[in-house]
Amino acid sequence: MRAVVSPEGYFQMGSRAYRVALGRGGVRIDKREGDGATPAGLLALRRVLFRADRIGKPPSCALLREPISPDDGWCDDPLHPDYNRMVCLPHPARCEALWRPDPLYDVVGVLGWNDAPPVPGRGSAIFLHVATPDLSPTAGCIALALADLLAVLAAGLTEIKVSAG
Repeated sequence: MRAVVSPEGYFQMGSRAYRVALGRGGVRIDKREGDGATPAGLLALRRVLFRADRIGKPPSCALLREPISPDDGWCDDPLHPDYNRMVCLPHPARCEALWRPDPLYDVVGVLGWNDAPPVPGRGSAIFLHVATPDLSPTAGCIALALADLLAVLAAGLTEIKVSAG
């Protein structure tokens, strides 16, 4: 099932609408590494990662679900061959830890952005994840309240169309 996200921060899936947090750099067609923007376009939901120690059972969804561990990270170094890929920490390149002290990555949908194959500098680690309580802007991801994120996954979310305006 497809959801549509507006640049104003609305996530529409079927008859349901949710508020979302988007990148601090807005929504951009020409997404670049470090610009803080959410990429415009059709983003397939590739798989779902989750913190089993916090969430318990895997989230209900039709996709592959994988628990994350303290050693999991995501390479965001455009000069490394592992760019925009899940890696094991420690790693020789710059990476983001997926095992966070806050709840933002307790459930993470890996979105299909710049991954087939990754183009250095075009953007990495574009996820669907848990939002802060005040829906603060993200570093380029799409974030929903945990209950909303679990609901859209259970309803069969498979792709997100992010509109540029």
